[in-house]
Amino acid sequence: MTVAAIGDLHVSEDSVAPYRDMFAEISRVADVLVLCGDLTNFGKTKEAEILGEDIRTCDIPVLGVLGNHDFECGQPEEVTRILHEAGMTVLDEQAVEIHGVGFAGVEGFMGGYGRGELAAFGEPIAKAFVDEAMKEARKLENALRTIRTERSVAVLHYSPVPDTLEGEPPEIFQYLGAQRLAEPIDRFDHVKAVVHGHAHHGKYEGRTPRGIPVYNVAQFVVKPLFGRPYALLEV
Repeated sequence: MTVAAIGDLHVSEDSVAPYRDMFAEISRVADVLVLCGDLTNFGKTKEAEILGEDIRTCDIPVLGVLGNHDFECGQPEEVTRILHEAGMTVLDEQAVEIHGVGFAGVEGFMGGYGRGELAAFGEPIAKAFVDEAMKEARKLENALRTIRTERSVAVLHYSPVPDTLEGEPPEIFQYLGAQRLAEPIDRFDHVKAVVHGHAHHGKYEGRTPRGIPVYNVAQFVVKPLFGRPYALLEV
């Protein structure tokens, strides 16, 4: 299966068919289109509607997750509804199977890596922060557990590894992802690839501790490499 993946579309209210031509191109070269969050600029209804109109023109299945920008206006459920009605499957604690390949995804969250990982200790607000990261990891694990295919792709917005963040200031790594997201991924042999966005200045490829490939498909990372804002993966 050929999977086209792109993150950080950042559709704004004044956009006019911003991805229609690209989606038409992807429909000719890929079997599935995966969107890795920050689909809108501020999570506004108008932004989601503009993207939705472009999604309607796709001739292949479209699925993906929301990103932090899609929560900015406090109405992620409305953004999800609009995109769902346009034909996109918004993943969140459920998995789907397309042509024998499973897809499971969540937005993910912050939290850091290694010695920099925030622990659930001290003030209640710190514990709540860590609990959010752990909740996202549990949701991802629950979705991956339901997959019965031999091959699957994990879809995220935040990165599960620090490798794909190289190029970003090290001081902000903890805000770009969490190693807790890698733990459920490494528990399942059927996971063959992970895609995420969010790190605009990061590196394209990394690996989980168990060696599963992780791809940062933020369009700002992908376009300089391939001359197009989306990555093509063979799964």
